[in-house]
Order: sequence, then structure tokens, then C-alpha cells
Amino acid sequence: MAIAVYSGSAGEQYEARESGVEGVACVDDAARACVLMYRLWVATRNETLGRWAAGLLDFVLWMHAGDGLWHNFIYDWRGTRNTEGPTSKPGINFWQARATQALAEVGPLLTENHGRRVLGEALDAAASGSPPSDVRALHALAALAEMERAPSPRLAGRLATWCDELAACVRDERLMNSPDERGRPHLWAHVQEAALADASVALNRSDLRSLAVSSANAVFVDVIESGFAGEHVHSYDVQSAIFVMDRLAAVTGESRYKDLACQSRTWFDGGNPAARKVYDRVAGRVADGLDEGRLSDRSGAEANITAGLALLGDPGVLSIARAWHAA
Repeated sequence: MAIAVYSGSAGEQYEARESGVEGVACVDDAARACVLMYRLWVATRNETLGRWAAGLLDFVLWMHAGDGLWHNFIYDWRGTRNTEGPTSKPGINFWQARATQALAEVGPLLTENHGRRVLGEALDAAASGSPPSDVRALHALAALAEMERAPSPRLAGRLATWCDELAACVRDERLMNSPDERGRPHLWAHVQEAALADASVALNRSDLRSLAVSSANAVFVDVIESGFAGEHVHSYDVQSAIFVMDRLAAVTGESRYKDLACQSRTWFDGGNPAARKVYDRVAGRVADGLDEGRLSDRSGAEANITAGLALLGDPGVLSIARAWHAA
């Protein structure tokens, strides 16, 4: 089971071609969708959602290239792997990190030794590399999820090392996505503050919490209060902000972060400078985002998955998820 990368306004499918011919579906999307479906299944016990989560997990495991690394794309619906493309070849990259995080978060579905072995290899591979901070934050989140299931001094040591890497990549109180990034860090996949906030509890390190708070205040607060004003704003930008605010609310107990998360969620229903509904609740379709105030006519897997993750507690989303029992 996999998820098409892009669709147009009439539901027509497009393959990814941002770096040459990439493919029709990818681990990047499947891993995050697996987590989404798993969380919805936990919330609703809808068997259909459970089957989706398990099917997407099978795809993620099938795309494993060995040694804790992954191919990302399939060229076609016959499952022909893209093994050499720059956005698909194995490495310590986003798709490796997202696959690792998915395996850790849906741990109860890993009933076979194979899945647990692959997760172990993936964490070992992550420890062997030096990726940029936006990728490393996903490794840290994977370690936190696995530590919750099976605490381990070895994994705690790795988590501490990875958090120190994140903490070292800071400029003007802002956690940056990479050492060479300048200006305000982009919000796409920027979740370092969430990783440090949760790690501050797991590792009993107040320094990580302080850094998470100061960076989040500098990176996110004014953007959220503006309604995410900007030339190009994508669903993943907003979901990243929501995730960080949710984790800070949980760790600090400060209601202002909960309020900022709630304010961010309104972006999908028109709470943005363009007053455009990015989430069409009738069609069940999320646009890729807003470009200079114009609503994109594309609806990619990433936009829909990240919106689902952002709106997990939304009563409308949960009612739809529960209704899938009768579908």
C-alpha cells in the first residue's frame, strides 16, 4: 500500500518531477501517513485505519535498502524502485529519518523480529552520520518514541548526543535547520524545539528546555500571530509550528503555547491573511498551500498528511475517522 504523491483539482495524479523523474509514491509520505493512520486507529479503534497503518508499514519496510537506509520513490504502481535518483538513493536523509521515526512510533505494530531489527539498524545508521539539524531532530524524536517503549541507557546516550548537536546549531537564539542557513529559519520540517522540549524531560536537562523555549519564541510566535503571512506557506510549515507549540504546552504547562497551537490550526479553515480555506472539508482535500495569497490547485500527499497530523484532535476529523467503520 502506498499513497500517490500529487493530485490536481479533479483528482488526477501526477508523479514527482522536481529532480528529474522521481516517482509516483515515496517513503517520505508513506512513513508519515503510517504514523497518522496509527494514531487515528489508536483514537478510534477503526479496523480500516488499522489496516491502512499496517499496509503503509509494509511498504516502508519493503523499501528498506539494508543497513538502516532506504530507497524513497517507486517509479510506477508495479513497485519499480528508484534506486539511484538524488531524492531516492540511500543515505542519512529525510526519508531515512522519517522511516526510522515511523518504525519507532508504531512500535506495537512491529510484531515480527524483522521490523525491530530494521529499527535497530536505522538508529545505528543515524548515529553513524552527521545530518543537518532538521533531519537530526527526526532521529531524536524516533529515539524518544523508542525510549518510551523500551528505556535504554545506550539510546539515552545517543539522544543526549543528538540534542547537543541540535543545540550547537543556533544563531541569534534561533535553532537553525543547517549550519549554513542564514536569516530566519524555514518552518518546513522545523521541529527542533519540540525534540529538545521532550528530551529535556526524558534526560532531565533544563538547558534543553530553556533553549527550546527561547528559540520557539524567536522563530514561531510572530509568524503564528500574523496568520502565517508570507509569500509561500505550505501545510507542513503550519503543522511544524503546531507540533512545536503542542509539545511546549505539554512540557512547560504554559497556556499561551496551547493558545498559539489553536490559533495555528485555524489557518486550514481560512484563518490566514488570504482568508482562504486550505482544507476543503466537504471534498476532504487539503491544498498544498498559499502562494502570494493564491490557493494552490495541487493537493499533494504531504499537504493532506501533515494537515491530518495537525488536526488529529479536531472533532470533525475524528468523526470522519470513526465513520470509516461503515465504509
